[in-house]
Amino acid sequence: MTLNISANLQSLFTWNTKQVFVFLAAEYETPQNSLNQVSLWDGIIPSKEHAKFGIHTTNKYRFTDQGSNLRGKEYNLTLHWHVMPKTGKMFADKIVMTGFCLPEEYR
Repeated sequence: MTLNISANLQSLFTWNTKQVFVFLAAEYETPQNSLNQVSLWDGIIPSKEHAKFGIHTTNKYRFTDQGSNLRGKEYNLTLHWHVMPKTGKMFADKIVMTGFCLPEEYR
């Protein structure tokens, strides 16, 4: 899978931000689970200067499921971030991008 990821997370950096952990997950439903998540890519943003980025890459982790449940499956891509402070409580947020579908057959 080829990914084009661009984000501006500079607003997450304050005097108290140590770093931000960010990851892209594919999320989908199955009859067994209402939420399945597969991490496709992750990274650590060490500073505000690195928090506005655009990358073109392949998935870092395999997009797999038990069995062949993913064929023709609709899924969302969700960009999650966890702000790690110098002191105090860590917090997280995300943005969901909908409307993706895997092919019925693979080569």
